[in-house]
Amino acid sequence: MKNISLLGATGSIGIQTLDVIEQHPEQFRLTAISFGKNVEKGMEIIEKFKPRIIAVQDKKDAEDLRMRLGGQSLVYYGQEGLIEAAVAREAHILVNAVMGSVGLVPTIHAIQAGKDIAIANKETLVTAGHIIMELAEKHNVSLLPVDSEHSAIFQCLNGENAQQVDRLILTASGGSFRDYTREQLADVTVDEALNHPNWSMGAKITIDSATMMNKGLEVIEAHWLFNMPYSKIDVILHKESIIHSMVEYKDGSTLAHLGNPDMRVPIQYALTYPERLELAPSKRLNLWEIGKLHFKKMDMERFRCLKLAYLAGEKGGTMTTALNAANEAAVGLFLERKISFLAIEEYIEKALEHHEFIEQPTLEEIQAIDTHTRQYVQSLLN
Repeated sequence: MKNISLLGATGSIGIQTLDVIEQHPEQFRLTAISFGKNVEKGMEIIEKFKPRIIAVQDKKDAEDLRMRLGGQSLVYYGQEGLIEAAVAREAHILVNAVMGSVGLVPTIHAIQAGKDIAIANKETLVTAGHIIMELAEKHNVSLLPVDSEHSAIFQCLNGENAQQVDRLILTASGGSFRDYTREQLADVTVDEALNHPNWSMGAKITIDSATMMNKGLEVIEAHWLFNMPYSKIDVILHKESIIHSMVEYKDGSTLAHLGNPDMRVPIQYALTYPERLELAPSKRLNLWEIGKLHFKKMDMERFRCLKLAYLAGEKGGTMTTALNAANEAAVGLFLERKISFLAIEEYIEKALEHHEFIEQPTLEEIQAIDTHTRQYVQSLLN
């Protein structure tokens, strides 16, 4: 029996994680959860899985939950709540499925408590990769990737000599506007951007997919997870999302991980590694039903957010912190219909130009830069 703490229980990854847990009650038990403001969905989860620790965003919701639950669970709120859920005593592994840099501090505490991390919160590594990787090594903690691309690379590296890797190749669906020219992007709407062709995800990550920033963040995450220079990490367009990523070796051999789009597969593998369990209902991949797979070289000028991510990653230090904070702030403004789609990348680029770079930042400096960058992006409206 493996006890699980789940941050972001009501989000897309959280719900699919719960499905995996429910399918294998003899293997997994949910011991702690966090969620934001979706209290009714949270209550459904609490009633079904009965976690001992619950964390919510707001104090009032925490007080209401304490009344409703009558002491059957410990209820916390805010960042303290996230930390309490992350370090739950009984938990063997933390699934970090929250959205944004809010996942950083709880992850640090969980690593220090000796918990393995199934990481779906890419912003944690983008914002403070050097801190996370050093702590994981110090505390002998495993970081198990949940993103389908990183899980694919992880699986293609299994049993191989990492020193013989020549290139990591991340695939990208291209998002909602993969066939649009930049001229056509000028007037796209929020509703159009939220219509992803292959995956069902939350609003922020769907917009990131449309701008290609999501792939840029994944490149930075891959750099940290697999200790790979940016010059050896490529991205290609692959609209079917059947090949999730590839690893090319020095002899020219390329290993690819294939499967129908289903996030439960990498989630379950992170929870069961190095073992595999049945996953049902899961549509098996029959290539003859697909017939053809398509690939296209990535155009960095067309997808400028991806180019900005590479530039920030290669610079390192706090540049990736500023990149992530600027992106979260700009995407938020777009979702609020305050800026245009193309203004997202414009605001990010201005924030990076404005940023005062620190090469080896402390956690406190990272948090300060995150706050300052968000304020700067907000100020661009005026």
